[in-house]
Amino acid sequence: MTNLILFMKNEDYISGIIKKRDKFSHKGDYGHALLIAGSYGKMGAAILASRACMRSGVGLLTTHIPRKGYEIMQISVPEAMCSIDPSEVFFSEVPALDRFTAIGVGPGLGMDKMSEQALKKLLEAKPSKMVLDADALNIMANQRELLEFLPENSVLTPHPKEFERLAGKSEDSDSRLRLQLDFSKKYKVIVVLKGAGTCVTLPNGEVWINTTGNPGMATAGCGDVLTGIILALLAQNYSPCHAAQIGVFVHGLAGDIAAQKNGETSLIASDLIDSLGMAFLKFNKD
Repeated sequence: MTNLILFMKNEDYISGIIKKRDKFSHKGDYGHALLIAGSYGKMGAAILASRACMRSGVGLLTTHIPRKGYEIMQISVPEAMCSIDPSEVFFSEVPALDRFTAIGVGPGLGMDKMSEQALKKLLEAKPSKMVLDADALNIMANQRELLEFLPENSVLTPHPKEFERLAGKSEDSDSRLRLQLDFSKKYKVIVVLKGAGTCVTLPNGEVWINTTGNPGMATAGCGDVLTGIILALLAQNYSPCHAAQIGVFVHGLAGDIAAQKNGETSLIASDLIDSLGMAFLKFNKD
């Protein structure tokens, strides 16, 4: 494989790019994130991503949800504000975007035709900082013309099957990495391919291999947690590259901390969120 710039991320590197909070700062200094997530029967994904976002330092979070998810969200994540979609059960309309510093879309979204149309309108608005996950990726895989609307330096967080739908099948890990790099370069996006040794590819050809995480994280909802973390970092004005790198590392570190307490077999996504404080604390010591 030629022209490959490979890095292993470690704690020293992450420590060097995580910002320290100013003593006199306020919530407005840490961004206002918009998370578009959830559909009927899949509100848990919106809750997990919202909780992870709040635990990752965002100043303000608004979660855009279908109308039937309102009470669930208000009770489960009281720190988040709600934007209510006209639809009772799925994402159908893009809210006004002017007040948000970063946007996340996809967890539990569903794939209704109206959601496809709304996602297209969102992409056409060209948000400057954006993370796309789950059904947002599946919609683009089905409607491939939407890939052309991806804003530069968007962060995409597919698991292997979602990536296969986006970029095609590969015979082995080497050919999959080549596909991932080619996809990042072609669309000028950052791809976070989730799994053991999560791989982050950048449009400039760099490849970052994560060194945190464990098999206990192979459980439902952990990807939603990662989306929330990266969204929070984007909202706090980290570059998309750094948001992806820090997000993946801290996500895995939280999983390692949770596994020490609960074991790998019993690990659930909420355990990662509960361990985010300890994970970030490793980088916030004077």
